[in-house]
Amino acid sequence: MSSPVDPTKTQAWPRLADLFENFDPDLRAWFADDPERAATFTLTAGDLHVDLSKNLVTAEVRDALLELAEQTGVLARRDAMLAGEHINVTEDRAVLHTALRRPVSDQLVVDGQDVVADVHAELTKVYAFADRVRSGDWVGVTGKAITTVVNIGIGGSDLGPVMAYEALRPYGDAGPECRFISNIDPTDAATTLTGLDPETTLFIVASKTFTTLETLTNARLCRSWLLDGLRQVDALAPDDTADRAAVAKHFVAVSTALDKVADFGIDPANAFGFWDWVGGRYSVDSAIGTSLVLAIGPENFADFLAGFHAVDEHFAKAAPAENVPLLMGLLNVWYVNFFGAETHAVLPYAQYLHRFPAYLQQLTMESNGKSVRWDGSEVTSDTGEVFWGEPGTNGQHAFYQLIHQGTRLIPADFIAVANPAHPLQDGDADVHELFLANFFAQTRALAFGKTEAEVRAEGTDESVVTAREFSGNRPSTSIMAPELTPSVLGQLIALYEHITFVQGAVWGIDSFDQWGVELGKQLAKELTPAVAGDEVALAAQDSSTVSLISYYRSRRDGSGRSPA
Repeated sequence: MSSPVDPTKTQAWPRLADLFENFDPDLRAWFADDPERAATFTLTAGDLHVDLSKNLVTAEVRDALLELAEQTGVLARRDAMLAGEHINVTEDRAVLHTALRRPVSDQLVVDGQDVVADVHAELTKVYAFADRVRSGDWVGVTGKAITTVVNIGIGGSDLGPVMAYEALRPYGDAGPECRFISNIDPTDAATTLTGLDPETTLFIVASKTFTTLETLTNARLCRSWLLDGLRQVDALAPDDTADRAAVAKHFVAVSTALDKVADFGIDPANAFGFWDWVGGRYSVDSAIGTSLVLAIGPENFADFLAGFHAVDEHFAKAAPAENVPLLMGLLNVWYVNFFGAETHAVLPYAQYLHRFPAYLQQLTMESNGKSVRWDGSEVTSDTGEVFWGEPGTNGQHAFYQLIHQGTRLIPADFIAVANPAHPLQDGDADVHELFLANFFAQTRALAFGKTEAEVRAEGTDESVVTAREFSGNRPSTSIMAPELTPSVLGQLIALYEHITFVQGAVWGIDSFDQWGVELGKQLAKELTPAVAGDEVALAAQDSSTVSLISYYRSRRDGSGRSPA
């Protein structure tokens, strides 16, 4: 790849700086003066209806941001990514999560391999396995059908599957229940396994290299739980052959390390692979989504993939001024680099999306939390922002105070669907309409606020007038869809994947590596002997770490409980 363009050295950057210097946002006036503002800044991507009109943007700012994208080579880098060039330079890899959802009729040869054919070959294996489990043809070692699937993974091998499973629960009525273990805290495994029947439980171990510390530790805990449980009901002979037979019927893997999979006891024929051009946080639409396929079925998963592809096509082909992920990514750059925004709220008014903000935390912050550019030079501007959020009216009663009246600018994305999965009435009231009234009201309140004059006109005591004033001009984007289908969920994920890409491309960073997660893991391995009682290893640590480990060891009684 060529060296990144320094965004601060482009002609567009000082133009944006000048626009910001003289910027006096007034959403009330903008809407009053331009009856077409909402229409001008409302766009469509797939089934997503995206209203950008309540952002702090004018046509002049939008055009300057599009110039910045052109001058930093965002669209050229997009095209290079889609073509399979090795834009992940620190790992010398292509970045091809978009190939995971291309139709079988497509062809894309990268490094001598038709990656689309490879993807569909693996999908065929996953779909066939899912059909066997869902139909009851695949049974456990005692002949009972599988009723519960436990996905063991961490990071992208957990956040994507659990988010999508929660989002698409209404589509999972014919499949097994899914549970998820990720944290190495033993509480996670212990509580997740509580109440399960070893005879009807299937485990998916999701680790590309089959070496991930947390995942393999939890996998061994689950293997012991399975074998112990089967023995307690006299379903398993006390020998290694019986153990391996049981593991082979109750464990499958998502991994390419077939030798390690086999050593664990999993039949390599029941290992589903993916490729080094798929980053973990971009992998829910690969075999990492096997638990989701088991839950919602191959047909719905194919619809999920089609949703991704619809937004991929939009990002690849829509004109820049109508390109939703391009514009949303550029707006984020506008807020981060010129307004100094440090966080970004994602507020789904759809309860099934309650894990979506957590999913986006990894996608955005692991991708763009970088301080060097892809050529190793230091960045020339701020990068990344903290993504966070909670669903619906829960957040209104928790942190919206800060968004409405705090001193910090917090751009916010509001997400809602027109048709709920569970339409309910409270007397004559449509509860979903009550819910969406809040969705519409919040973006209006953020945009237009309430003036002192309006507060006084309500007869408010003068002593609290200023406390009840709302400044307005707090930016938000509204994203709506007809309903939360597998396709719509895929579209939402792809939208944010490409928003993240756009920001990284402007900043000149490699959004597809994650070296920042490695140091802590490396040090944890080095510290393990000290924690376990190795005095030499302990003495080699800094005084704070020595003090903390000594505190722990003096209070650990060996039973897993602190002494009284």
